[in-house]
Amino acid sequence: MYCEIYIENNREMLYYMVYVMQERMSLMEWTQITINIKPQDVDIAGDIANMTVPYGIYIEDYTDLEQGVEEIAHINLIDEDLLKKDRNIAKIHIYIDPEESPQEAIAFLKERYDAQGIEYKIEEEKCEEDDWLNNWRKYFKPTKVGEKLLICPSWYELEDTDGRVVLDIDPGLAFGTGKHETTRLCLSTLEKYVTDDATVLDVGCGSGILGIAALLLGAKSAFGVDIDPLAVRTAKENAKVNKVDDKFEVVCGDLTEKVQGKYNIIVANIVADAIIFLSKGVREFMDEDTVYIMSGIIDSRLSDVEQALKDDFIIIDEIFDNGWYCVIAKAK
Repeated sequence: MYCEIYIENNREMLYYMVYVMQERMSLMEWTQITINIKPQDVDIAGDIANMTVPYGIYIEDYTDLEQGVEEIAHINLIDEDLLKKDRNIAKIHIYIDPEESPQEAIAFLKERYDAQGIEYKIEEEKCEEDDWLNNWRKYFKPTKVGEKLLICPSWYELEDTDGRVVLDIDPGLAFGTGKHETTRLCLSTLEKYVTDDATVLDVGCGSGILGIAALLLGAKSAFGVDIDPLAVRTAKENAKVNKVDDKFEVVCGDLTEKVQGKYNIIVANIVADAIIFLSKGVREFMDEDTVYIMSGIIDSRLSDVEQALKDDFIIIDEIFDNGWYCVIAKAK
């Protein structure tokens, strides 16, 4: 028996464990993400969760267990284990297939839930880090981005580039594979603004994908900064793989605390609150014609970012993709 659960317009109550689904996912080496929330938030939290996967989600909500079972199954006998379930917590289960990065799904969920003021706790099914990375690598395939770029796993043997600039990437556990909307928006935008004499600052560089892409597109130099030491190490390794490590400096730090000088292009693929905070002092690193590219902005936070920019910046473009915005601005 196999059961698929979909969220449509309204909440669907689920009162039994779908063991077959979980076992099937496990055999395929999928990753389970569990979101613990308050039952009153289950509708909107479920809608947001369903945006991360194309094939449905699984929700446990036992708030009105007895009434729900009576209405759906027309019985009043309920398994004792179900009756013991916590009525104060609802659980949303998401299954991430091996082609996708669970970390990117989690980043999406956190941003959305924070913006909606939803209290949550996210759990990822435990697995050996090395095993997960090796299994995921089997499914991470080359991805075309924009008009010029081809993002390729560093371990993949590429036969045809289709005339595109190839960026070899190994994200490890750092954010940035080129598959998430926020990263794609930045990459496509960089294509438009990178010139041969461009100097690029990447704030929150993650895997280093944006700085490396800028260099492969012709930029003169790039400087990346990230608060996560793992991301810094990964970015340096990716720069070496793409043979741009002599032009790409990466440091560990919070936003711009270790940044000096001025740059022609500044890119920040982070979250709305960090962009708002960053924008208070980023002009210090901008020339008169510097292009400021911001992504990681969910649609419900766009107006907040616009408000934060209005006094010191002119917004020259806004690009939208599946719930996310990329904002391009210049200093006034």
